[in-house]
Amino acid sequence: MHIAIAGNIGAGKTTLTKLLAKHFKWDAHFEDVVDNPYLDDFYHQMERWSFNLQIYFLNSRFRQVREIKETGKTTIQDRTIYEDAYIFAPNLHAMGLMTNRDYNNYKSLFDLMEDLVGSPDLLIYLRSSIPNLVDQIHKRGRDYENTISIEYLSRLNERYEAWVQTYDKGKLLIIDVDNINFVDNPEDLGNIINRIDAEINGLF
Repeated sequence: MHIAIAGNIGAGKTTLTKLLAKHFKWDAHFEDVVDNPYLDDFYHQMERWSFNLQIYFLNSRFRQVREIKETGKTTIQDRTIYEDAYIFAPNLHAMGLMTNRDYNNYKSLFDLMEDLVGSPDLLIYLRSSIPNLVDQIHKRGRDYENTISIEYLSRLNERYEAWVQTYDKGKLLIIDVDNINFVDNPEDLGNIINRIDAEINGLF
């Protein structure tokens, strides 16, 4: 079984992935931010590095999904291959930070990959307001994220909301994270776990 967590930068995907993997004893796949050779350059010079970064993420997540399918283990994934293709890449293109040529090349490659990967059995979307995202980004203090603009986050949020409204590739669970604290409040985490249990039990 393949569970994936989607959400904007700072929504809490990695933290929740770790907590759920520990609780359910699932394997976990995380977004590669530590060893990513483009991320720091991208945030300082988006137009120059946008295509390189998106190709890196596409490659990384395609490998993850293939591995998930091959192992057959129940796995939870931090961010999906769809978010790159339907949110981040088109947003960069719309903002003039990725050329038509590069975007069309990227989209063509994704379309090819999409035919080869299955969608998650359950997609968990962490919905968050911009103030909450900004607060979480500042709290974790990643240097390369200090240059992220409110406009950039807002555009991503709009695209996330549009995407989940039309998502039809499998089960979808939306969790509003603005007014909960699943890190420090066991009751909040318990409520999320109960909702996931209900969705998973409905899969079989």
